[in-house]
Amino acid sequence: MGKKMTLGVIVGNRDFFPDVLISEGRRDILEVLAEFNIDAVILDEDATKLGAVETWDHAKKCGELFRQNADRIDGILVSLPNFGDERGVADAIKLSRLDVPILVQAYPDSLDQFNVERRRDAFCGKISVCNNLYQYGYNFTVTDQHTVHPKSESFKRDLRKFLGVCRVVKGIRNARFGAIGARPNAFNTTRYSEKLLQAFGMTVSTLDLSEVFGRANKLADGDGRVTERLERIGSYVRTGKVPAPAIVKQAKLGVVIDEWMSANDLDATAIQCWTSLQQNYGVNVCTLMSMMSQSLMPSACEVDITGVASMYALQLASDTPSALVDWNNNYGDDPDKCVLFHCGNWAEVFLGDTMEMGNAPILGTSVGVENTYGTVNGRTPAGPFSYARITTDDRNGVIKTYVGDGDFVNDPLETFGSRAVVVVPGLQKLMRHVCKNGFEHHAAMNASYSAETLNEAFTTYFGWETYYHIG
Repeated sequence: MGKKMTLGVIVGNRDFFPDVLISEGRRDILEVLAEFNIDAVILDEDATKLGAVETWDHAKKCGELFRQNADRIDGILVSLPNFGDERGVADAIKLSRLDVPILVQAYPDSLDQFNVERRRDAFCGKISVCNNLYQYGYNFTVTDQHTVHPKSESFKRDLRKFLGVCRVVKGIRNARFGAIGARPNAFNTTRYSEKLLQAFGMTVSTLDLSEVFGRANKLADGDGRVTERLERIGSYVRTGKVPAPAIVKQAKLGVVIDEWMSANDLDATAIQCWTSLQQNYGVNVCTLMSMMSQSLMPSACEVDITGVASMYALQLASDTPSALVDWNNNYGDDPDKCVLFHCGNWAEVFLGDTMEMGNAPILGTSVGVENTYGTVNGRTPAGPFSYARITTDDRNGVIKTYVGDGDFVNDPLETFGSRAVVVVPGLQKLMRHVCKNGFEHHAAMNASYSAETLNEAFTTYFGWETYYHIG
């Protein structure tokens, strides 16, 4: 769903190995990248011997090529068809001045080809290349198997994960989040440090709810922007159970939020809901948040900026929408199952044909049900499930996280709102970690298995303390 990605490719060489291995390796890598619709920035075959990197001169040419394409390159792939030259690879990356994720792949030898014509020794060469990258101070990713053929399914899984890592690293380092409204007074749990986020490239812009309400109230019902948003809402979710004036109010909010996000180049938002929107404007904003999340502009409740950062990270890892959830209820006596819930604002991808607009009966007990129209109700069907949480630990001055995978299941659940039943092996262990380490009750979820990708991005490239829950 995202933009086309580009990798800088370094084919390592050691000259006394057969030339044919380099030519074959270069062809294999480019064919696999083409299969994934990935652009490659790679030396021409006539720029150096076979377009590979070995000498200082080769490193200079490769570094210069990468610098010229710095705005395009999302990551670097180092491929070793033979032992390779450890300094050539490290020097090329140093001269490129790039600060992007690096994946190191080495070819396997075949037992029937330990001869001068086909011997590779890349098993050993990979260790040397990684040693030099470590000496030079570069963080890097390795394949699951120490040696792996580029056309194997194992490497293709490595490549998919690496592309997710590249998206996460680039996206988080350049993220722009919008905080709309003040943190609800009752929600100490959503406090966070803008300064810790900024240290890793995440910027927060703010907008007071009074400005949102003021701008929305100035919009005429017949304004073209309002009618256009009404059409979008009507085509997105069933609204038959909701009074028309409440939908018009939501449409006006949508216009104001869209224009503010566009003016500030924002990637995601966290919006105050409980209870200012209901008491001062008379609707819930959930449907608009669902629509934004479905369009890969994630939106979180209660000005939970680190919550929406978690949503954005999962979205970047999987290239699919995320949602914010409460770890909300036990599921009977099953220690590995629980109920996820929100009023709700989950993207369409989680709810499908079950999705319809409604109200928030729990919130309605205090502010009046008539002021809570705009929620999205529906049930998530069985499928893959990833969860993640980023938090700023202000007591220790660090960002810390947890990630893991589980599954959505179709076990019976009779309730309202956006809801799901999930199974997480070792759930009780996870909940102890969440509680003992001061994490929030909110988490981000995604319909994928993306925990491994996030763990790699968070630990290798950001150095965040990350709990990877296996079960």
